[in-house]
Amino acid sequence: MSKSHILPSLIFPGLAIVGALALSAQPVFAGECPADKIKPNAQQMVDAKAVGVTDVTLGAIDLGKQPAHIEGRELRFRKLTIEPGGIVPWHSHDDRPALIFVQQGEIVEYASNCADPIVHKAGDIRPEVSGTSHWWKNRGKETVILYVGDVRRDPQDHNM
Repeated sequence: MSKSHILPSLIFPGLAIVGALALSAQPVFAGECPADKIKPNAQQMVDAKAVGVTDVTLGAIDLGKQPAHIEGRELRFRKLTIEPGGIVPWHSHDDRPALIFVQQGEIVEYASNCADPIVHKAGDIRPEVSGTSHWWKNRGKETVILYVGDVRRDPQDHNM
């Protein structure tokens, strides 16, 4: 067998094995709970107050006045700044879905349904949906900036 035929016969089976392993592996994305750590009531509620957090609403839309006619709901967009050592207290998203974008820094989330803390870094997006209860802490030395889009029912609800 010539050298030009031996190399492909060695490379292609190896690539097939690597591809099969990659397809069978469970992917874990940055800022997500690993599948083997997802458990109901993995973290208990923590009664910590907000510390070092600035929450500024940048804009809001009354969804009942829009063509979607979602009465009693508001779409809002906020900027949260969390200083080193800062805490976003325990809260639920059972009635308030949200998307969180980490613009700057690194922050740790303690979610009710994950046995391990979840680290979020700049560039991560975290969906928060029904079944999510959690609190966050800035354990680093850099200020964390989060941008939050959420849909809330009660405009007087000032939970994070």
